[in-house]
This record gives sequence, C-alpha cells and structure tokens, in this order.
Amino acid sequence: MSVQKKHVIIVGAGIVGVSTAIWLQRDGHDVTLVDKVGPAGGTSYGNAGLLASASIVPVTAPGLLKKVPKMLFNPDQPLFLRWSYLPKLMPFLFKYLAHANAEDAKRISDALYDIVGDSVADHQALAAGTGAERWIVPQEYVFAYSDKAAYDGDAFGWSIRRDRGFVCEELDEAALRAQEPALSGDFRYGVRIPNHGRITDPGAYVKALAAHVVAEGGRIVEAEVNDIVRENGRATGVRAGGETISGDAVVVALGAWSGKLCKQLGLEVPLESERGYHLEFWEPSVMPKTPVMITTGKFLLTPMEGRLRAAGVVEFGGLEAPPSEAPFALLRKAVRKAVPGLTFKEETTWMGHRPATTDSIPVIGEAPGVPGAFLGFGHQHVGLTGGPKTGRILAQLIGGKTPNMDLTRYSPSRFGA
Repeated sequence: MSVQKKHVIIVGAGIVGVSTAIWLQRDGHDVTLVDKVGPAGGTSYGNAGLLASASIVPVTAPGLLKKVPKMLFNPDQPLFLRWSYLPKLMPFLFKYLAHANAEDAKRISDALYDIVGDSVADHQALAAGTGAERWIVPQEYVFAYSDKAAYDGDAFGWSIRRDRGFVCEELDEAALRAQEPALSGDFRYGVRIPNHGRITDPGAYVKALAAHVVAEGGRIVEAEVNDIVRENGRATGVRAGGETISGDAVVVALGAWSGKLCKQLGLEVPLESERGYHLEFWEPSVMPKTPVMITTGKFLLTPMEGRLRAAGVVEFGGLEAPPSEAPFALLRKAVRKAVPGLTFKEETTWMGHRPATTDSIPVIGEAPGVPGAFLGFGHQHVGLTGGPKTGRILAQLIGGKTPNMDLTRYSPSRFGA
C-alpha cells in the first residue's frame, strides 16, 4: 500500500520531537523541526541519562499524602516549593494528589510500562544508522538503600515492577559493596535490575539524532512558535519567528511548554513543571559502575563521558522563576554523603522542566476537534526513556496506521475541553 507523503511540522526538538521526525522520515514523509533554542536545548539535555524501563511507579504512590508536609518543611528532603507559586499550583496539586492510591498507581504503571518497558530496544531501533548509537550503553540499574527495612518500605513499588516481569535481584551489604565499591558504607542493601541502559551524553545523543534528520532532508528552524495555523478547522502549519510554515500536520512536543499551544487548540491540559536539577562533576576521581538510584535522597548518579551526573529533586515553581540554590545545596550534600571519596576538576549545574500531568500519564494522540494536530508530551520523569516509543506512535498515527496498543489511556481528550 502506497503512503501518502506528508510534510509534518514538529514543534519541539527534544527527544520526543526528534524521534517523531526520524520515524516519519522512515515512513517516507518530509519533516520540519521548529524549536526556540534548537535540538536538545531543554530537559532532553539535562535529564539523568537513564533508560529507565522499570520507572513505572508514579510519584503519586500510596502514602504520598502523609509524606508531603514533612518533605516540604524538611530542608533535607528532595521536594521543594516556591511558596509564592502555591496559589497557581493548587488546582493542579489537588487533582495530582487525588491519584495517590493503590488502584490509580497500578493503572498509571500499566500505561507507563507500554511506553517505557522496552526502552533500550526502542532507542537502539531509533538510533540505528544515525551515528547516535555510540551513546547507548545497555547495562543494569542499581537502587541503593540504607538497609533492608528501607527497602521493605518500598514494597508496593517493587511488587508493581515484579508483576510486570522485571527481575529484581536483592543485594545484601557485601553484594552491594562488590557491585558499587564507590558508595558510602551508609548503604547496606540494594536491588539490581538487568536490561536497562544509559545514554552517556544525552545532549550530544539527541543532537546527533537531529543531525541525522537534517542529513535525510529534514529542516530545523530555530524560532518560537506562537500560533498554529488552521484551514477549515484542520491544522496546516505554524507561525514562528514572523514566518508561516505550512504543512499537512503539526506535532506539539514542547514538554512543559506545551500548554499554551494546547489552549490555542481549545484543549485545557492540566500541565505543570516538576523542576529538576543536576550537578555534574568533571574528571571525577571515582565513578559508579552503573546508574545508581540513591534512595535516601531520591536522586540518580549516572556515569557519563568525562563526568558524573547527579540528577533529581522535585521543585514546584513554574516555568518562569530562575533556579533555586537550595536544591543544588541538597544535591551537593547528598552526593558527598553517598560518594565520600569523590574529588573532581569542575562542577557544573543545570535546572530544567519535567512536564507533569495530573494523572502522571503522557498525552499522546490527535487533538480532539482539530484534525492534523498531534500531541506528544507530559512524560514527567521518563521523557528520555519513552521518547522513541512516543515518536513511533505519533508517526504511525500521522501516517494513518493503527498502533497495536490501547491509546485511550494517553488520549488528549481525557481531560475534557
């Protein structure tokens, strides 16, 4: 069956947008990527670099409601809030916290699993022949706990992972020490999950994928999109930087910034930024063998090219405020405690925006009432992990194909008009 060739305009050149572009090109379509700062300018650069197939347990797990007040008022906890932002945050927060129960958590985990469960294979398929393959490293993923009691406290999450078929190898103190000798003696229990992976330089990886898009005839426009053009109700282009770029379909993949364009499409998506932070330690004296989740501080240590990245923390403060110093200070303190022998040449910092929906499930699909407008955002903590699968789904939908999965869970219409 011949494919009707389309010109698709993709707004956002992070991992979701670039993945969509590559899969569209492989199906015979033309693409234009439009992004204010170019490829990998946001969260696709600064994420933890983990291909986190087992990260299917939402933040809104049972018991969260009891933990939030303590976390907010304890400076050693990895949850921060800009209090001046609280009035604007409250409507989102009420809906978000309403999902902090076992039934919803299991439903959310099912939806996430179908997007991230085969992440390494999805990335390998995406990157094949692009030159970006060299940044993909398949390997295990380790959780480090202070003791077995702390691990037992996360029993709900581990049961969800095991139910989904993940192998979770428990490590006693000796086994954890053998696995990750750089860690402090404060960690006496752990879990090792095979069949994960990491990207050794997320920014370079996504830029290499974008360069492949250009090499295959795609176009990249560095401009801010301020409007979606419609003709007879159908999305046919965008206005960006004083230019109208016309096409046959439009994809909105702007992460935490997607809400404004959704409103122009008549869609109110409850979307917030879970501001995330990272520190990078260049030329470190010691390095974990694998990505390690430091459960006491809820942050990830990931070995990267030439540096060690510590990424994590959640701050609610919107898209406009500058980075806060307290999350950086907490990360520094936690890294010193977790890896006491660490010395390094230079430290660099970053803050970015994870796009979170109230139900912790990404938005993937065609906008209701606006044919030709497709949405792909809201992956919260698993954007890099789920980007290739999301891009492939969007490319299939745009090409008139029916993906072999239940897409109603990700439907943009689930929030109402």
